[in-house]
Amino acid sequence: MFTEDFVNTLPMESSLTPAVGRAPAQAPAGGAPLQHSLQKTHPLEGCSHELGFSQVQLSGGLPEYPVSEREQWFARAAAVMPYGVSSNFRYWGDADTMIVRKAHGAYLWDVDGKKYIDYRLGFGPVILGHAFPAVTQAVAEAMTDGNTFALTNIYEVQAAERFVRMTNTDMVRWTNSGAESTLHAIRVARAHTNRDKLIKFEGSYHGAHDYVMWSTPNAPLSALGSAKAPRAIASSSGIPNALNGMTLTLPYNDFEMLEKTVKDKHGDIAAIIVEPIMGNLAATMPAKGWLQHIRKLCDEYGIVMILDEVKTGFRIAPGGAQQFFGVKADLVTYAKAMGNGFPIGAIAGKREFMMTIQPGAVGQGGTYCGNVVSAAACDATLRFMEDNDVFGVLTTRGTQLMVGIHETLTRHQITHAITGVPSLFGVLIGTETPLADYRASKRVDDVLSRKINNGLRAQGVLVEPDYQEPWFLSYSHSERDVDETLEIFERVVASLK
Repeated sequence: MFTEDFVNTLPMESSLTPAVGRAPAQAPAGGAPLQHSLQKTHPLEGCSHELGFSQVQLSGGLPEYPVSEREQWFARAAAVMPYGVSSNFRYWGDADTMIVRKAHGAYLWDVDGKKYIDYRLGFGPVILGHAFPAVTQAVAEAMTDGNTFALTNIYEVQAAERFVRMTNTDMVRWTNSGAESTLHAIRVARAHTNRDKLIKFEGSYHGAHDYVMWSTPNAPLSALGSAKAPRAIASSSGIPNALNGMTLTLPYNDFEMLEKTVKDKHGDIAAIIVEPIMGNLAATMPAKGWLQHIRKLCDEYGIVMILDEVKTGFRIAPGGAQQFFGVKADLVTYAKAMGNGFPIGAIAGKREFMMTIQPGAVGQGGTYCGNVVSAAACDATLRFMEDNDVFGVLTTRGTQLMVGIHETLTRHQITHAITGVPSLFGVLIGTETPLADYRASKRVDDVLSRKINNGLRAQGVLVEPDYQEPWFLSYSHSERDVDETLEIFERVVASLK
């Protein structure tokens, strides 16, 4: 049903360029809560004006009272964490980086008390809603018996049984994140085939480890070379030059180029890793038959097909992209929505490939893999999905939102395309044609996209500033939330016109 509804009618983690250059000037950490310390010393005493606070410029000195809660907390964060964040993707500039106090259901509040309808949802994991009672209660009850044992526990076994039933996979191994999942899946594929090289696709993001940080969504288009002779571009300093050539990067949806590369180099290729929907390229869809073509080539040449479902798993269908698109991979990687925001990941797949993970021969593990908190969160999340019409709600609300955005942009004569599926979709400004690959993103009006997204945030609708990150829906988003979102979207677009 999922394939019939969406695969041919609707076409990635944020691709904001990692921060480079100067670091924010140091600010004192301040052990006590700032609202109390204001009585004694100014919270920004000694801070450089380069922190970017608008109020700093008023007198050429310290901000006039009262400074905002966000400014106070960002000063503290910048003093002890590079750029005031724990991940480069969260840095939006010194003056704009958000700091959150709490979230419940479909809503999030920043430290200044402003409420947002949240369509970022932590880059997609929060599938049911923030602080969802069925999950938080299960975790609270489970953790009273301990958390980490570095031994098999009953919670991970229960979660694994439910997991393989829903995904129609044979076996699963738990990890702690999507990056861990892809890292270990690639190792298993190499061990299984006794080959070294990997094929990935330009603009795809598979986590922050060296083998996959090539030609990701922050790669300059001009540096990629010809589509007939692509160049792999390292996405970070610190990646060894010796790895250049280990990962072959190709345009997504290019049947001819993929087949030629596989035929020429199949003796060296261990795996093809592919996102079924490009989660860091505004939910770009696979062309009809694309995933099946990869499956066919992998079968023909003894290559392991790794389907990266970190974003699509338990988000686009109960059985993920394998169910949605009707394709069966050898290994599948998961994270995000399976834990409703708790840190958990997984490698799953066919028994033949999973049993390559052999103690003393092929390494996969981690102290926190299968810990009680993560396993209980996963089991509770998947149990709620089995017992309730989660995907029906996501489809209804998401379709309403996609149609409303399309109608608004059409009414204001803004060229656009809506891509993806209702629970995971992108809004492309400046092109009527959905993107087929990363190279086509040059058609998108990034400037107007950012103006719209920043305007939405200013009025209480939280989406990523960068258009490449999709809109995400949760089970907690109500019809009223969608109606309010569309009203705000109308106001923002009208104001820009």
